[in-house]
Amino acid sequence: MKRKLVCVGLVALVVCFSVTFLTGCAKKTTLKEETVMTRDQKPVAQSPATAATGDQASRERAVREQSLRDQALRDQVAKDQADKDAAAKAAREAAEKAKLDAAARAAALQKELQIPDIHFDFDMFDLKPEAQAILKAGAPAYLKYSEYKLIVEGHADERGTVEYNLALGDKRATEAAKYLMDLGIAKERIKTISYGKEMPLDKGHDETAWAKNRRAHFVIMPPTKK
Repeated sequence: MKRKLVCVGLVALVVCFSVTFLTGCAKKTTLKEETVMTRDQKPVAQSPATAATGDQASRERAVREQSLRDQALRDQVAKDQADKDAAAKAAREAAEKAKLDAAARAAALQKELQIPDIHFDFDMFDLKPEAQAILKAGAPAYLKYSEYKLIVEGHADERGTVEYNLALGDKRATEAAKYLMDLGIAKERIKTISYGKEMPLDKGHDETAWAKNRRAHFVIMPPTKK
């Protein structure tokens, strides 16, 4: 009886040992298969540190690109403003140049149309040779610029009465106007007026002053603006 119990205990021990051995082998095989599958089949997941680095790089790249776009926009705005300022400056310079050119042309025309004063002897209204030469030189400008008219003023020195000098001044202006008409300027373009001794050029009381005041003066009448 005692021998049988020993034999049964040995058999049970062998069975337990066998089960334990087989179970361990099975677990090792399963772990090995999972390891192989992980290495060969499953994708390798990124670590949190690597993903964070990639996100930071993307943000930095986006910031740089936005900065470049902003700079390009600022450059374009600056260029547009510079172009606008340059155009405005060019327009101002062109307007100023046109104004100066117009003033220069007006001055040149004024000079061309201006007939110098002609002078008369005491108590006379006939035209001296030098007066005729002045009128001949001045008439062509009025033939060229037919839209301009002319006022001929007659003046006298201070000697004599007011009435007498007004009449004398009128004769001097009329004589000069007739001569200009003979040179081809239409009658309707010339007006005469006498100031007698009321508007002396020189307010002196000697022959030098009187000689300056015995004159016909010519006033340019520009075209009437419509």
